[in-house]
Amino acid sequence: MDASVLGTLDNLGSLPLAGIGNRSYFEILVWPGGGVIGLVLWALSIVMLSMVIQAFLNIRRTNIIPSDKLVQIKEMFENKQYREAIEYSAQQSDYLSQIVHAALSEAPRGYTAMEKALEEAAENRTAKLLRSIEYLNLLGNVGPMLGLLGTVWGMIMAFFTIVSSGGVPNPGDLAEALGIKLVCTLVGLVVAIPALTVYGIMRNKIDAMSQEAVITAQDLMGSFRPGTKAA
Repeated sequence: MDASVLGTLDNLGSLPLAGIGNRSYFEILVWPGGGVIGLVLWALSIVMLSMVIQAFLNIRRTNIIPSDKLVQIKEMFENKQYREAIEYSAQQSDYLSQIVHAALSEAPRGYTAMEKALEEAAENRTAKLLRSIEYLNLLGNVGPMLGLLGTVWGMIMAFFTIVSSGGVPNPGDLAEALGIKLVCTLVGLVVAIPALTVYGIMRNKIDAMSQEAVITAQDLMGSFRPGTKAA
């Protein structure tokens, strides 16, 4: 390997990023770091990241009120192709198509039945979307609690160390031990803050877009309302 490359690697190894004191950042933050509880929290952080990505992929306008499918359904309604609209919406998986299909399926029973079916389908779909992000809320609440558990356990062990040393421990060793155990609290917050932030954002998006989808579907069903004259 080129001597200049080796020199660069040596310089990188001497940077502060290598760690603090005689410990690397891996040892401080991962292992032994916060111990077993710290490892559990890092595993939860990976789970949290995958759930955040999944939430952003699933809770999008294209999956709730896709403009192309809305245009297609509107055209069918304008042409009074209700049977085709039922068949088309049944084949789609988006929020709007599903609640439109539920309403149209109850057309023989009258407008009141259609309206009720639409509302029930919307409630079910909204609840399903909310359940899909509920684990983010769970992680956001459990993460700090696990972090606190790890920190309290570390402090308990530190105090027992004081007792076993006759009440006069090495201040440096004691501070290092307590600092490492506080890593659990840090990692717990690393899990909780993004999880709760994304949960709040996604919940607001679900509320807003589901309400918009219901209003859009109700407007489409307006032609079935008693007393409405066909254009």
